[in-house]
Amino acid sequence: MSNEIESNKIFIRDVFKWWFRVPDYQRPYVWGTDQVNDLLDDVSEWGLSRPDSEYFLGSIVLQRRSNNGIVEYDLLDGQQRLSTCLLIHAVGRDLTNDDRLKRSCQKTIFQEEDPFDNIPERLRIIYDVRDDVRRFVNEIIKPHGGTNNEEKLKTALESQDLSVRNLARAVGEIRRYFSDEDSISLESFFTFFRNKVLMVYVASPDLDDAFRMFTVLNDRGMKLRGSDILKTLNLRALREEKVSDEGMREWAQFWEGIEGELGDDFDVFLSHLRAVLVKDKARLSLLQEFEDNIYAPKVSTGSKSLADRKPILKMGSDTFNFVQRYYEHYQQLFSGNNYHLYDSWEFDNLIILLNDTSLANFWIPPLLHYRATFLAITASYHFYTNWKTSSAAIGLHFQTPTDRIQSMNQITAKIDEVNSDHSLDKATKVEQLLQSNAFSYDEERFIEILRHYEIYHRRFARYLLFPNLDVLYGSKDTKLQTPRWISVEHILPQNPHGKAVAYRFYG
Repeated sequence: MSNEIESNKIFIRDVFKWWFRVPDYQRPYVWGTDQVNDLLDDVSEWGLSRPDSEYFLGSIVLQRRSNNGIVEYDLLDGQQRLSTCLLIHAVGRDLTNDDRLKRSCQKTIFQEEDPFDNIPERLRIIYDVRDDVRRFVNEIIKPHGGTNNEEKLKTALESQDLSVRNLARAVGEIRRYFSDEDSISLESFFTFFRNKVLMVYVASPDLDDAFRMFTVLNDRGMKLRGSDILKTLNLRALREEKVSDEGMREWAQFWEGIEGELGDDFDVFLSHLRAVLVKDKARLSLLQEFEDNIYAPKVSTGSKSLADRKPILKMGSDTFNFVQRYYEHYQQLFSGNNYHLYDSWEFDNLIILLNDTSLANFWIPPLLHYRATFLAITASYHFYTNWKTSSAAIGLHFQTPTDRIQSMNQITAKIDEVNSDHSLDKATKVEQLLQSNAFSYDEERFIEILRHYEIYHRRFARYLLFPNLDVLYGSKDTKLQTPRWISVEHILPQNPHGKAVAYRFYG
C-alpha cells in the first residue's frame, strides 16, 4: 500500500463502495435537525435548479489502512456528513416503492453475505467503541423497513447515548422531509444525490499526516471544538503509552459521556481546568492554551529566546485522570443536592448566589481547585463564605474583568502555595488559607460605595437585591428559589428617595 497522501474528488455512489470505520477517538454524532435539513435542502434545490451540475458536499480526511487484505479508512474528519448520508439511504430505502432504488440504497448500507463467493456480511461504516450506536445501526439502519419502526425510534430518542439520540432525531427529520408533499421525489433526489453530489477526500496511511489534516479541516458547518482535538491528542498519547485498546475505549467513552452531559459547555469546563493549571488569564484558544501553556510551556531565558520547561500536565493518562477527578468535584458542586453536608441548604443556596452574581464564571476555578485539593467538607462552607465576601467587594469596586480574573487566580495560586508545605497537616493548611490575604479587600472602600455610590442601573444591583439578602435572612432549611423577575420592591420601599422608581433587573 502506497505511503503517499491521496486526494481526489469522489461521488456519493462511489464513496459507499469503500469501507469506513469511525475510530474511538472521534467525537459523537452531534448533527441536529437544522444541519440535516440544510443538507437535504441544499442538495434538493441544486438538483432541481442545476441537475447537470456537480454539487460539492464537503471534504473527508481519512487514515488508510489494510485489514486482512481489505483496504479500509478511519474517518478522522467528515463523520457527521458521511453518517448523515448513510441515514438518508436507509430512509430512502424504506420510503421508496422502486425496487431498484431499494437495492441501491441497501448496497450502500451494507454488503450481504455470499458464502458461494466467500463474501462476508459487512457494514459500510463501523462505529468503534460505541456499542449503542452499533446496536442502533443493526436494528434500525441495516434491516429493510428499520426506519419505519416508530417504537424503536422513540426508544432511541430516550437513549443515554448522545450519538443514538441525535441519529434517531436525524432519521425522523429525513422521514419528515421526504414525506412532505412539496418535497422533491425520492427517485429524483437519489438520481442527483448519488451521481452528481461529490466530496473531496484526503487519505494517508500515516497517522501523523492524517491528524494534521484533521486539525485543519472542519465538518460541514460544524467546527471542531477544542475538546474534540484535545481528546484526539490524548488518545493518541495513550497509544504511545502502550495503553490497551480496552483502556483507550474506556477513556473515549468517559470523554464522550461528559460531552453528552455538558454539550457546548464542555469547552467551558475545560477552560476552568486551564485556569486551575495556568493561573493566568487565557490569551489563546483553548487548544493552544493546553498545547503552549500546559503541555509544552515555555520560559524566558533572559534573552529573546525561549526554552522548554516541565509540562504542567502530561498528555495521555495524566490528562484523562485529571479531567475525571475534577469533573467528579464539578458534578458534586453543582448537583444542588448537598443538604447532607451541613444538614441544611446553606451550601447549595450559596452556589445559587454565586451563579447569580455579575462575575460571570470567574469564581468556579478557585472553588473547584479548593475542593479537589483538600476535600475539606467541614471547611468548605467557610471557604466559600470568605470567597463570597471578597467577590462582592471586588464586584462593587467595579473592577475590570481582567482584574476580577486575576483576583480569582491569586486565590487559586494561594491554594497551591499553602498545600506545598508538606510539614503541615490538612487542617492547618486549610486554616492558613482561610486566614491568608488572598481574600483581602478594601473594606472601607466597599462600605463607601454601598453608602454613597449609585448602584442602580448596574447589573451588580441584582446581587444586592437578590439573592444575597434572601440567603442572609432566609431559613437554612429552605432551598433558594430564583424568581423570574427581580425589582427594587423586592427589599426596598416602592419610592426610594421619594421618587417613583421601579427598576427591573432581568435574570
